[in-house]
Amino acid sequence: MSAAQNLPRRIVVGITGASGAVFGLRTLQICRELDDIEVHLVVSRGARSTIHSELGIQVRDVLDLAGVVYQDNDLGAAISSGSFVTAGMIVAPCSIKTLSAIANSYDDNLITRSADVTLKERRPLVLMVRETPLHRGHLRLMTLAAESGAIIYPPVPALYTLPSSVDEVVDHSCRRALEQLGVFVAGTRRWNGATADA
Repeated sequence: MSAAQNLPRRIVVGITGASGAVFGLRTLQICRELDDIEVHLVVSRGARSTIHSELGIQVRDVLDLAGVVYQDNDLGAAISSGSFVTAGMIVAPCSIKTLSAIANSYDDNLITRSADVTLKERRPLVLMVRETPLHRGHLRLMTLAAESGAIIYPPVPALYTLPSSVDEVVDHSCRRALEQLGVFVAGTRRWNGATADA
């Protein structure tokens, strides 16, 4: 067995300042409920403001859900190196600014540097891009990022689950996004085929 196989399953989570801080929060909560996941978290400066305004909680409440927390300007952090083994990274939510930086390998903060490392090491990078409507520039950036290996995962609601609340929509979106990193959560509702009209 290799040394890497003995390591805990590490996942890097980046939360940017795009609207939708709840996706980052729920992603952390889901990972916290699993025994075999070690979360390494980076919260951007913009995200700190969004967390407070959208969620009505303190940033510390979010940071406390992670195993390891880094400052977004700490380019010397462990997760900035490909030699630090992870199962991948998820940016939830992902702002267009961050998408642009990742698509163009512009590593000016720890979120974008970690994302670039994830791509160069051929690990899954999930970008929960939050913007609508999308103009051609946004679409080009998504294509560019995808061509480098990123998984573009806008948090589009899965209405086949017949959600009864926003919380259910958010929870399902985060569960399905985490599956792109090999993290599967028991009880996730799935499409089992259409039923015939009664």
